[in-house]
Amino acid sequence: MSAKILWADDEIERLKPHILFLENKGFTLKPVTNGEDAITLVQKESFDLIFLDEQMPGMDGLTTLSKIKQLNPQIPVVMITKSEEEMIMEDAIGFKIADYLIKPVNPNQILLTIKRILDQKRLTNEKSAQNYLQSFQSISAQIDSRPDWSEWISIYTQLTSWELELEKGDEGLLQILNDQVQQANTEFGKFIDSEYQYWLDKNLDERPLLSPDIIKEYVHPHLDEAESTFLIIIDCMRYDQWLVFEKLLSDYYTIETDFYYSILPTATPYSRNAIFAGLYPLDIEKHYPQYWKHAEGDESSLNQDEPELLSEQFKRLGHNFTPRYEKVLHKDEGKRISDRISNYMQSPFNAFVFNFVDTLVHSRSDSEVLKEIAPDVPAFRSLAKTWFQHSNLLQIFKELSTKDVRIVVTTDHGSVRALRDTKVLGDRNTSTSLRYKFGRHLKVDKNAAIIVDNPSDYKLPKTNASTNYIFAKEDYYFVYPTNYHKFQNKYKDTFQHGGASMEEMILPVSVLKPKR
Repeated sequence: MSAKILWADDEIERLKPHILFLENKGFTLKPVTNGEDAITLVQKESFDLIFLDEQMPGMDGLTTLSKIKQLNPQIPVVMITKSEEEMIMEDAIGFKIADYLIKPVNPNQILLTIKRILDQKRLTNEKSAQNYLQSFQSISAQIDSRPDWSEWISIYTQLTSWELELEKGDEGLLQILNDQVQQANTEFGKFIDSEYQYWLDKNLDERPLLSPDIIKEYVHPHLDEAESTFLIIIDCMRYDQWLVFEKLLSDYYTIETDFYYSILPTATPYSRNAIFAGLYPLDIEKHYPQYWKHAEGDESSLNQDEPELLSEQFKRLGHNFTPRYEKVLHKDEGKRISDRISNYMQSPFNAFVFNFVDTLVHSRSDSEVLKEIAPDVPAFRSLAKTWFQHSNLLQIFKELSTKDVRIVVTTDHGSVRALRDTKVLGDRNTSTSLRYKFGRHLKVDKNAAIIVDNPSDYKLPKTNASTNYIFAKEDYYFVYPTNYHKFQNKYKDTFQHGGASMEEMILPVSVLKPKR
């Protein structure tokens, strides 16, 4: 057994026999005499375990522990102390220490502690790997069994749960999981191509929930349950990101999560307008032409009439009050809402749209620094978690948890990591999005995209008689033949949305009730 251990104790010289004993057992020990040196080493090197003396001159053990956990929350730390005071023990446990030992300690006691902690981590990883390999066959069988829309939700949630559980595991196992996700998305794309347009004319009991159903089915029933109801839409949030956010909220709320399918294209001007209007894009254009803008440009300008669409939907649902609406594009706007959250309780219903995750997606496409910080899905998820932990949105959730509220949290679409390019042919007026396009007589490989020749079949408007749409499947993105290699390299391995993948279409919608 080999592991690298940091041991901080101001009497480290007296512990040399313990250190020699452990080194003879195959461990690598780094001894230091104070907390400052321990922190410096943690900043420079990776350790499997840390032993930390609670009573050291200068920076004491608890202060050192706090700083180590800020640097690396996952590293196991064993606190060693002469004191048996309950307060010290509670403080150490509050920092989530791995164990707590009382001096004097003997070498065998230390050895057993190391084996228990490190073997527990190894055995947990091995058990997770074993469980996934057992699940692999059943998930593959589900994928191959021509699943319906509800079974696709089950497949996606299982795969997402395994992604989170195995994200720091064996690379070979992660590759197997990634291959299975790709296999699932291949079949999912075929399923959407075959079934999606038929959902649009069916009753709700014959199809999944779709974007226009969200307010009627999830907001409307809760309006009389509490003093105020809130709809919070986190733009471009994937299910895996919501699972991370949900953990941070679970101390404050009981949370019930369901799922719905975003309409196509999975892009803000379509899917979010559909949520607020309670209508498909074609019907918005028909009934509220003044609010429908079928054009390219800044997405925020294409959704500037969401408050009006929301008010019209509330009128159709029989409500005689004007719903309150706020869009948060910048930190200052979030702080303003957070500071005045009590004022929003005066309205029976409030809708908030938070754009940060969507901004992060678009910024990563253009920033080499962000690509370096978040090179893959787990790292991107971790970056989203860091934002949420320090966001005004989390503070808003905390403030609302003390009040008589119901909160519905969802998103308008997700995103997918685009790794494969496919050529598209269209004229100069074709839209510029990478996962969906509309234009005149668009042509693309049918294996890589859903081709919609008659937009009305998909409840989509058209600018002229020859308009058609294309939606990328799996992890494809569209590239024109002109300057092909330039744009192929520029957009490969960026997060995009607009197409038909599980990550973009299968979305969480959660109802939060305060635990107060």
